Amino acid sequence: MDGGPEVRKEAAPYCCATCEGGGEVPGLSVARRYTKSRSLSASSASSYSEYRRNQSLHGPSPVTTFGPKACMLQNPHAVMHIQDPASQKLTWNKPPKSVLVIKKIRDASLLQPFKELCIFLTEVKNMIVYVEKKVLDDPAISGDENFGAIAKKFCTFREDFDDLSNRVDFIICLGGDGTLLYASSLFQESVPPVMAFHLGSLGFLTPFKFDTYQSQVTQIIEGNAAIVLRSRLKVQVLKENWEKKDTMDEKSIILTNGDAESSRKVMQYQVLNEVVVDRGPSSYLSNVDLYLDGHLITTVQGDGVIVSTPTGSTAYAVAAGASMIHPNVPAIMITPICPHSLSFRPIVVPAGVELKIKLSREARNTAWVSFDGRKRQEICHGDSITITTSCFPVPSICFRDPVNDWFESLAQCLHWNVRKKQNYLISEDEEF
Repeated sequence: MDGGPEVRKEAAPYCCATCEGGGEVPGLSVARRYTKSRSLSASSASSYSEYRRNQSLHGPSPVTTFGPKACMLQNPHAVMHIQDPASQKLTWNKPPKSVLVIKKIRDASLLQPFKELCIFLTEVKNMIVYVEKKVLDDPAISGDENFGAIAKKFCTFREDFDDLSNRVDFIICLGGDGTLLYASSLFQESVPPVMAFHLGSLGFLTPFKFDTYQSQVTQIIEGNAAIVLRSRLKVQVLKENWEKKDTMDEKSIILTNGDAESSRKVMQYQVLNEVVVDRGPSSYLSNVDLYLDGHLITTVQGDGVIVSTPTGSTAYAVAAGASMIHPNVPAIMITPICPHSLSFRPIVVPAGVELKIKLSREARNTAWVSFDGRKRQEICHGDSITITTSCFPVPSICFRDPVNDWFESLAQCLHWNVRKKQNYLISEDEEF
């Protein structure tokens, strides 16, 4: 896998006061900072001390600093370094001062919660509030004279134009799961901790209820919370025959080889849920080759293929017949969409492998690709999509803990394993 650029990115993040040995190299002691120990005898610990490794060989160590002030809480009692979701705690190396509030657009039911939250953060907590400009342009907000005095204190930003890196300490989302996906798309590298309130339709990724928002937000500001690190996918789309007349997403990162006349362009994205390659408007089957670490593993013939994170396993992938994977499992899931083969089942591969998707030479049509349902674009012969695990996960703040939150979402949102219960059998003694 191509981890070169990301290694440079995590070469000098701020190391919080709780980190052991202020001068240690970040990334080499990730497990030591937030892993829970498994019991080992003293003799076992000494015998494994020379050969013990405390990070996966299959993928990059995730960055454990989130935004300018948040980091993982160190666990000083770790003996054998095995990642445990229960040990992932949020801490602040400095008190948070700025918060990004993301509100679902064109939803009148969120106007009052949005105003209440912003007033609380500004007037009570004395925080700097960042809000997207198009949210404040809503007539229901701009026309409110009472709220106008508060809104003048906000810092505004525009998607695709303003960089929020190192400006925001944490994020609060008001809406459904789409608001969390949108928050992820705003940060192409380190992501601040995200607190998501369930004010949308499904709410699988939004564990908090707004009824008690003041106490919950206060608890987060004080640094008393569990987090789940939702891994993302680093995706690069290589366009061999890119032309300036083609539509280009301004948010994407353009990489060139220095030749102004070159027609090769690479667009880079960070994806939280899934990358979907499909046949688009064509009536022909999609026909794409799938490579793993440079080796052709199969050809996908059908409606397309989904490459998802564990977080995305409960989205489009599960609708296509995939298994559901807990966000703490380091993996990438490959799920065919309506494959023209009875034996093509979804598979799970280790996090950190490099996947590449290209049109097959025999393909009768082009393919289309989208990232978390956005930035849809056409893939032609010669183009390629490279996917691997990102070094920059999304630290999602939990209501209780990563395990209980996830199973509660399965039960409440997806109604997992819900059916009418059987009556118990009546014994002969009970009949009389």
